[in-house]
This record gives sequence, C-alpha cells and structure tokens, in this order.
Amino acid sequence: MANKYKLDEFMADLEKKNPAQPEFIQAAKEVVESIIDVVNSTPKYLENKILDRIVEPERVVSFKVEWEDDKHEIQVNRGYRVQFNSAIGPYKGGLRFAKNLTLGTLKFLGFEQTFKNSLTTLPMGGGKGGADFDPVGKSNAEILRFCRSFMTELQKYIGPDTDVPAGDLGVGGREIGYMYGQYKRIRQENTGVLTGKGQTWGGSRIRPEATGFGAMYFTNEVLKLNRDSMKGKTMSVSGFGNVAWGTVQKATELGAKVIAISGPDGYVIDENGINTKEKFDYMLELRASNKNVVEPYAEKFGAKFVKGKKIWEVPVDIACTAALQNELNGDDAKTLLKNGVKYVMEISNMGCTPEAIAEFHKAKIPFGPGKAVNAGGVAVSGLEMSQNAEHLRWSANEVDEKLHEIMKSIFEACLREGKEKDGYINYVKGANIAGFRKVADAM
Repeated sequence: MANKYKLDEFMADLEKKNPAQPEFIQAAKEVVESIIDVVNSTPKYLENKILDRIVEPERVVSFKVEWEDDKHEIQVNRGYRVQFNSAIGPYKGGLRFAKNLTLGTLKFLGFEQTFKNSLTTLPMGGGKGGADFDPVGKSNAEILRFCRSFMTELQKYIGPDTDVPAGDLGVGGREIGYMYGQYKRIRQENTGVLTGKGQTWGGSRIRPEATGFGAMYFTNEVLKLNRDSMKGKTMSVSGFGNVAWGTVQKATELGAKVIAISGPDGYVIDENGINTKEKFDYMLELRASNKNVVEPYAEKFGAKFVKGKKIWEVPVDIACTAALQNELNGDDAKTLLKNGVKYVMEISNMGCTPEAIAEFHKAKIPFGPGKAVNAGGVAVSGLEMSQNAEHLRWSANEVDEKLHEIMKSIFEACLREGKEKDGYINYVKGANIAGFRKVADAM
C-alpha cells in the first residue's frame, strides 16, 4: 500500500522543486488542499502517484523571438509554451503577451487550465503560453512582425490534435489573425490549430463574448440556488477588455446593473449603468487603443473617474474580478464585505488571493472560483475546435445554448462536490475535486 500524502511535506517539496514561482505554488496549494483527502482515500490514486504526476507539466518549451521594430532595430523577446497535461485531450489554453510574463505565471495558468478544461466536459487537456512582449504602444506593423516571428517557432510544437492555443491577455482577434496567417504560410494547411479566429475564417460565433457570458450564466445559477435573482443587483467588474465586455453585456441582459469598471489608471463609476450598445462598443475601443486606461470613458459618458484607487471600494451586490491574478486581496475582501457585497465571482484566473477567499468563506457568502466561473471562454474554444474538425459553422444561438448547458453542468459539478456539512457550498473545493477526478482517472 502506497504511503498517504501529507500536505505540508508535499508543498514544501514542490516549492523546493519550483523556486521563485509563487503563483504556481499558490495555485497548486489551493488545488492540493481541496483534493488531498480524496487522493488519500482512493488507493488507485495513491498507487499511481497521481498527485506527484499531476503537478508536473508534461513539457515546457522556451524559445527566442527576434523581430524588427519600426526604427529597423532588432528586438529580442522570450516565448513559451507550457504543455501541462494531455490526459483527456490535446493541450488547450491561451497565449498571453505581457512585459512581465514569467514561466511561473504560465505554469500556474496551465495547471489551472487543466482542471478548468476538465470541468467543461469537453476532451481538452491543459496548456498555456505567450511571450514577455508588451503590445502597449506598439504599432500594428510591429505587432504583425512580432506575431509572425513568434509563430515561426511556436508552429513546431502545436497542431489541431496536439496543442490548440487561443488568445489571452494582450492577444485578441488581431494577434490570432497575424499568427494564423504565419502558421498557414509555413505549414501550407488550413486547420483548427488556433481558436478565437475571425468569423470568416473558421472562428466560432460569440467566442469574444464567451468568457463573460459563461461567467454570468454560472453566477445566475448561484443566485437561483440562493432563491435570488440578478434583476436589480448592482455590480462592479474589474478590467475593460473582452472578458469585462462580455460580462457587462450578459449581466445587463439578465437584469443586473453594472456601475463600475476599472483599469491600471483607476476606476469609473457610472451610476446610470454601463448598459447601452454605445457604452459596450466604447469598452472595445479603449482596449484596441493600446493605451490601457479607462479615464476616457468617464469623459465621454459623464461618469466619475477615481484615479489610482481599486474598484473594490465601490459598494455593490456582486463583485467580479475580470483583469489579473491576485487583484483582490484580503483587505479588499474586508472592504467589500463591510460594504455589503453578497456574491463574489472570480472571472480572471486566480483573481483573489488566498486571504481574500478565506474572508469570503468565513463570511459564508457565495464565492465562485475562476476555474469554474470563467470556463465559458475555453468551452466555446472547444466548440470552435469541433466546428473546425467537422467543417461546420453553428449559429450564435446554437453556440450560446451549448455554452449555457456547459456552464450549468459546471455549476452542478461544483454543487455536488462542494457541499459542506453546514450546507454552505464551497465552490472552490467543488470545482477542484470535480476537475481533478476526471483527469486523475484518465491518467
């Protein structure tokens, strides 16, 4: 009989093997804490050393990206692809372009992606990639040249049945287009090797909105379980990119009133609600501008701009993280609770620190973790893969219906595995256990 795992010993050993990777260690600890009792009570998991194996990526690729800027000077960046786990399907996960991107960040994202993809019920493994390239302030021509150089190397490691990247922070439809063009040029094939493609060349309907739409479908299920409704609820959403854009649209449709969005420069309060097509469209204009600020929204629509402060000081019924990891800390959680927040949804990956999550659990308010709440994006990416493989194109309604079903099934899995003795639903525990079981059984 294999020895049972001890949490402290296991985490100490993992940290020793992965020095200077705090985000990966944080993500691993959150999952391991939830699943260690399941592992220790399941002989086949112990005998097959599933816990040791599941925290190790199957492959990590690092490569040089040389490109020429508009001044005809050579620039050098570093590209990555972390192929974390392929037990249930091809690696699937986004590409992120950010100046401070590290391997530790990508390992945390790839690890989270493994369980998130498992929760969708679709046959997808977990992966993540990107480069320490900052698209802010770059011209279209510079971004094009970078994307072509990046894909020249990445194409060696990906394929429609091997690894299917998508967009992420700093990588939208434009960047996916530039990379896909280079892939076709080199490989001489038109396949579903990337998702998030344009509507006229293999993309799925509602893909840009999918993460936000799915998050609100999950949130709606949480409220219904609590005999509550989205109607009339006030909401804050950090960020202003694709994820926030989709979230704001679907929240409005379901009857909530989004009153605040944020950026690195501060946050905007719009007491009238961010609830018209003109306002939705302007969020996308801000993102496309590459200036990474939200202050112009306040100027355009007569809203209030608060410079340099965090959005979590705004009193709301529902707070949603939709920007970066660890953007909401323990003090922010206390402020939200003091101001009467009723629900907190993590739409960004690992948007809350462990201290923040502990505060929400202590207060017994429903908290939805990112791997469950934001799975709508990768779910529709998976549906795009299916459409590409079958050379079909579904209507927006068909895709939306499938997305709604997937998010409901994720909610039900969290409910099944996360119910505690006092009746409180620990969605973190539920998502981790449900996502883990499928991957572990396959391994």
